[in-house]
Amino acid sequence: MTNVMDAVLGGDEDAVVRALRAGASPESQSEGLGTALYRAALGDRPGIVRLLLAAGADPNRPSGDDTVDLPLCGAASGGHTEVVRALLAAGAEPDLREELDFTAMTWAAQKGYGKTAEVLLAHGADPDLPGPGGVPPLVMAASRGSAETVRVLLRHGASAHQEALAEARRWLALDVEQEVRRQLGESYGPAYEAVARRVREDGGLTVVVDLVGEDAPWASAEQQTGHGAVATLLETELGIRASFDELAERALRYGDPCLDDWFEPMFALQRRGDEETYQAAAAWAADGGHPLRQAFAADVLAQLGFATGEKPFAVRSLPVLRELARTAEHPELIQSAVLALGHHGDPAALPEILRHAAHPDRDVRYRVALALHGLVPADHADALAALVTLTRDPDDEVRDWATLDLAAVESDTPQIREALAARLDDEHPDTAAEAALGLAMRQDPRAVETLVRILADEDPEGYAHSTALEAIDHVEDASTRHRLTRTTPRCR
Repeated sequence: MTNVMDAVLGGDEDAVVRALRAGASPESQSEGLGTALYRAALGDRPGIVRLLLAAGADPNRPSGDDTVDLPLCGAASGGHTEVVRALLAAGAEPDLREELDFTAMTWAAQKGYGKTAEVLLAHGADPDLPGPGGVPPLVMAASRGSAETVRVLLRHGASAHQEALAEARRWLALDVEQEVRRQLGESYGPAYEAVARRVREDGGLTVVVDLVGEDAPWASAEQQTGHGAVATLLETELGIRASFDELAERALRYGDPCLDDWFEPMFALQRRGDEETYQAAAAWAADGGHPLRQAFAADVLAQLGFATGEKPFAVRSLPVLRELARTAEHPELIQSAVLALGHHGDPAALPEILRHAAHPDRDVRYRVALALHGLVPADHADALAALVTLTRDPDDEVRDWATLDLAAVESDTPQIREALAARLDDEHPDTAAEAALGLAMRQDPRAVETLVRILADEDPEGYAHSTALEAIDHVEDASTRHRLTRTTPRCR
């Protein structure tokens, strides 16, 4: 008879089923390993976890006779969200404590697993229940530097705002890599070589430091770096107004416009929508020796005050942004200036946007395609030619957005139709769907076979399928509409 624990450790669902059918207990446990359910939860085996639960395993049973490690905590400690969801659905109590006073929520907060935290909170976990040392989850998430987890906790009513802000600001004063190295050295001594690497994840960077060498222990430590975003989120929650320069310096700390540390200060300043913020952003935009400072200023001016439903600074911001787009050479500054002009939606800025349509940097071309959405007049020959060229771009996302843009142009010409028809067999399903929608809007029969293929073969929950359904509404021919409406997804 197959041993349940061996099957769990091997990740073999079929073997687990055979063992259970042969009479093995779903509560099986092994010395030093705990219960089968705990080991499956710890190892991120959602299918096996569901099998054991369905066979009667207790989701709240500790892992062994001498320990109080819990399956839910084991899953949360690794960020195994699907396992957490399965355990909660089977009746796991979200706030049970295990050894050292940990709960599943404090494990998720301490390690920055925002998605896992979201599931726990949605199932009734207490956002303020403290963990080891009486530290609330929000403070743990702030210390970790996980903006995603902090957002989740704030949405669910976590209240330790001041403590969490103090912790985020403490980390802002530190060099994260050096601090992680120091902590690892305290635990294992200074004799071992440590190597650091940075991993991009969850809207930020995670610094990972590993001990290396033949005699080194198997040890590493890691720390997320989103403390600037976390501090900004908490200041907003508390109504604290940090200066423009302080927020901007947070954004520039790692010099990456794709990080939460850039976005959260930017959003905070955009929402202010006041003269002081405009003046500061305009001054930074004029700082020609620092393209990243200018890029951040452009991002702020892109939607400054838009939250009111108006564009209160458009008249003064547009000339600044057009000048940036006209003179910029740094790719990230071009991206910010071009996208900002797209947000303002003034066709007068088309020359500054179009000058970058053939830029060698993929990210610049992508921002051009984004900026042109809904902005191209039907009779603007240069803009139409640029869109046609971008629909042939080697990058999937650039082609997709350009095809979407072209399909939405309020014009019906052979040039537009041929460019859309050329994308009907695009390897990217979303692009093919956008092309078919554009042709269906123009009553071009070449759209039909592509729509049939997408309706039959693509994921019914996916974007391509929903776009194909939208296209049916534009088809005027009754027999074609009938054929399309009767096309159903094939079994998978």
